[in-house]
Amino acid sequence: MAWIDPRPEEIDSPTMNTSAVELVAVDDPITRQAAQNLIAEYLQWIAGAAAASYGLSFDVDAMVNSDIDDHSKFYPPSGRFYVVRHSDAYIGVGCLKRLTPTVAEVQRMYIRPHVRGIGAGRSLVNQLLADARAIGYQVVRLESLKFLSAAHALYKSVGFTEITPYAENSMKEYQPAETMDTYRSS
Repeated sequence: MAWIDPRPEEIDSPTMNTSAVELVAVDDPITRQAAQNLIAEYLQWIAGAAAASYGLSFDVDAMVNSDIDDHSKFYPPSGRFYVVRHSDAYIGVGCLKRLTPTVAEVQRMYIRPHVRGIGAGRSLVNQLLADARAIGYQVVRLESLKFLSAAHALYKSVGFTEITPYAENSMKEYQPAETMDTYRSS
């Protein structure tokens, strides 16, 4: 599923108390290790569901390594890379990636299941959208597999709308060309 960024005036403000949620930029060995662990956890979960639901497969290790090691991907100045802390533990991750000079993509949005509902995901997506505007992006997109209905509800609640899949998605590097149509339809 593909989405396009809402206009700034359409973004809902958080209604939950997120004072115990802290967004920390990934910029040192501790936050990089936390991000690596969370992204690996997320991608392994997604890979299992994509294989079972859609017959898709991708190289989780290659994706994790690229996410952490490629500083042109999520890191400033053109991207943003956060881990989420709550109760002295890292519980989530989220990234902003430049697609073109005017278009960015939200990637790797993940909050561990046992802490969902505390407003961490909303805080994270709102920060990524604010960062995108501050950088100067005019459009923000994201992809989300069809079975991620809770994520879709969050994205819709901050004003994202569904669009057709876009060609410059991040999976083209990790998905065999012959399965891209299946991927796009999932």
